[in-house]
Amino acid sequence: MRTFIAINLSQEIKKTLSHLIDELDMLDKGKKKIRWIKQEGKHLTLKFLGEISQEKALEIKNVLERISEKFKPFILKIKGTGRFPPGGKNPRVLWVGIEEEKTLFALQSQLEGEMEKLGFPREQRKFRPHLTLGRVKTFSSLRETLLLIDKYRERNLGEMDVEKITFIQSVLKPTGAEYSVISEVELK
Repeated sequence: MRTFIAINLSQEIKKTLSHLIDELDMLDKGKKKIRWIKQEGKHLTLKFLGEISQEKALEIKNVLERISEKFKPFILKIKGTGRFPPGGKNPRVLWVGIEEEKTLFALQSQLEGEMEKLGFPREQRKFRPHLTLGRVKTFSSLRETLLLIDKYRERNLGEMDVEKITFIQSVLKPTGAEYSVISEVELK
């Protein structure tokens, strides 16, 4: 099964992101240049694990239980927009940012270390928390969309209490990924 560890977003945050996607999509004028993330796919990935066995899933659940006891709930602030790669005319990904928060970075770092002990390679890139809005399929005529993304660069888009982390299975289908929760652990 294909899996990852994430923070599920509140319904309010999902709704805010859906409104922003609708606004951006109107600029696309039905040309389908960007594949937008569906409501159920909106989450903050902390660690992508890839394909694992049922046995490994049980080990991961146990580790998540132990990690959750070390962290208290915290506030996640959604702020700003951007693109990867940054500043270029041909972005691959449009995203919403996460304001830097000590607990989030400590939690993600702890997950990296514990998952490495289970045989998952440590991510080589620095953790840059973000929420993907869409993936660009074709670069032609994106000017208006990129101007709107730039307009939201410093805008506060809401906040939510993070009270749990979620272990998720992702099944890739032609219509897009389908997600199901394997387990959730509450932060103490």
